[in-house]
Amino acid sequence: MDDLDLQTSELYEHHRLTVDRGQELLRIDKYLQMHLPGISRNKIQAATKAECVKVNDRVVKANYRVKPLDVISVLLPEPPHELELLPEPIPLNIVYEDDDVIVVDKQAGLVVHPGVGNWSGTLVNGLLHHLQGTLSRGQQAAPYLVHRIDKDTSGLLLVAKNEEAQAFLAKQFFEHTIERRYNALVWGDFDDDSGTIVGNLGRSPQDRRIMCVYPHEDGIPDDQQRGKHAVTHWHVLQRYRYTTLIECVLETGRTHQIRAHMRHIGHPLFNDAAYGGDAILKGTTFSTYRHFVENCFAACPRQALHARILGFEHPATHRHLHFESPLPPDLQLCLDRWQSYTS
Repeated sequence: MDDLDLQTSELYEHHRLTVDRGQELLRIDKYLQMHLPGISRNKIQAATKAECVKVNDRVVKANYRVKPLDVISVLLPEPPHELELLPEPIPLNIVYEDDDVIVVDKQAGLVVHPGVGNWSGTLVNGLLHHLQGTLSRGQQAAPYLVHRIDKDTSGLLLVAKNEEAQAFLAKQFFEHTIERRYNALVWGDFDDDSGTIVGNLGRSPQDRRIMCVYPHEDGIPDDQQRGKHAVTHWHVLQRYRYTTLIECVLETGRTHQIRAHMRHIGHPLFNDAAYGGDAILKGTTFSTYRHFVENCFAACPRQALHARILGFEHPATHRHLHFESPLPPDLQLCLDRWQSYTS
């Protein structure tokens, strides 16, 4: 029996298989079809072309023949969800598009993918409508997600238009070579100008809708740790005495990573209701100050987080593409008010 270790992280699956001692020589694409139930041949071929299939830590082609005790590593994008997705004419701000990828500047309040409580009106529904009747590498183009940003987070999102592009981009996310920089307004001031937060992220046992930070325990294998390894780098852009505008650089891409990490170090995002940032956490007790903060909450009625910079290697041309998104009006208005108040 093969030893199969499956790890699921965000929008990809990492499979690790050890081949039986008695295995006869067999093409790796056929072997994977036999040992990864429910995975189509097209998806396996796309993963192989994108160099997402390795044997003994070396990239192999589809005609490689597996041998006894080979250790196979396969990175596959998340399989489609078991629901019917319908095209809907939803306004989208598409900042770049070609045969393989789309870059969308997502507005706050827009859910990325249908799910419980949001079965329609999502970014994916809008992209299905946008792509109707168009081709990507000779086949009907479709939105293939490689990452997500939260409903109430604004900014840049990368979407593939075919399975091969999805596999290539998923590999970059898995290997942490994607450039992602966020702007966030957080509560409190910092002693230092920059820092790094390292802490495993996992679902809160009290509230499954939010994430908790768990310490990494030395000597324990990663797959037995509480939560998933997460690293966030931050540095100060502007200080407003009671709040601070920072830039966050993601080394990993976990659910709610910036929101949970910043709360963990005592700096929840401004107006982040899920993580306690929708209360007045710093400042005076004067009613004029309280009124000012409430006006800021009204100006930016969501967590003050924006995916500002996105950079990646193109799956077909292999050129590095770089995109920047200006701050949206609600967040810019909030910052202008803090600037005026503290100056």
